[in-house]
Amino acid sequence: MIVTDLAGTGLALTPPTPSDIDRIAEFCTDPAIGRWTTMPVPYTRSDAEVFVRTVVPSGWADRSPTWAVRRTGDGAVLGMIGLGARDPSAAEVGFWLAPEARGEGIVTRALNLVCDFGFRQDTLALGRIEWRAFVGNSASAEVARRVGFRFEGIARAGGLQRGTRMDMWVAALLPGDPREPADGWP
Repeated sequence: MIVTDLAGTGLALTPPTPSDIDRIAEFCTDPAIGRWTTMPVPYTRSDAEVFVRTVVPSGWADRSPTWAVRRTGDGAVLGMIGLGARDPSAAEVGFWLAPEARGEGIVTRALNLVCDFGFRQDTLALGRIEWRAFVGNSASAEVARRVGFRFEGIARAGGLQRGTRMDMWVAALLPGDPREPADGWP
């Protein structure tokens, strides 16, 4: 697929570049990012290099785009957001944000941009975007809820984090769902 930058609502989403590697490595040592993601812990500069130089390009080639979240197109990376293809018409969204940028609604705005991109008929034409998080990740759940994702339940032992099976919250957004906070969340 064609690499596409996204912009709007005071944000720019662009693929991460080698100049972002040190900052990504620094942020991914944050205990909250390690607690709620499947990233290696401890996270090293080498992990960030593999992510930027290998994982991101292969994702774009396989309908699984990843963007660095920035305030401006040439601004410093604040976090990551991406879609992982689950099948030809569904993807799972994942994101993290640097501690210094939390509490500003940045991920909510970025998630709306990514969902708009994913549902467009001239891009991925998705029929479903799924959100999954380890049970207890209330900050991530609040972002998904605000964007309009509908809570669907708990997948018992639905995720694997560094060799341990853990329960997962699952929610989804469909193209016709209203983009307003959804009820029914734990």
